[in-house]
Formats: sequence, structure tokens, C-alpha cells
Amino acid sequence: MEKMLLKPSEVSQALGIGRSLVYELISQGEIPSVRVGRCVRVPKASLEKWINDHEKTGAGRCQAPLPL
Repeated sequence: MEKMLLKPSEVSQALGIGRSLVYELISQGEIPSVRVGRCVRVPKASLEKWINDHEKTGAGRCQAPLPL
């Protein structure tokens, strides 16, 4: 059976971004998530929809390099 809920570390690997950034996006409500007890999980279907929405609109793309 395929997993329906992903851990933030699994989301991080799937998106190729850091785990801290995943938690930040979750806390901002950018990436949909659910709580199971004390655990935060991301529904796989919601993550796929989020990716598709951002792919179509280009939302979340960097406009310019961040200053160092």
C-alpha cells in the first residue's frame, strides 16, 4: 500500500529542498498539512496538487538572487 501522508523529511527529499524550509512553508500555510497527534504530515495528493499549481502559475519562483 502506498503512503498517503508524507513526513516533512520525505517532502524535503521529494522537492529537493531543506527540511527547515519545508517546516517554514508548512507553518506559513504554503504547503498543506495535517496533524496526527504531535506529528506533522503532508497529504501526498495535496503536495502533488501544490506542485502542479506552482508549476502552472510560476508562484514561488525566485525573481532575483537573494543578497548574501
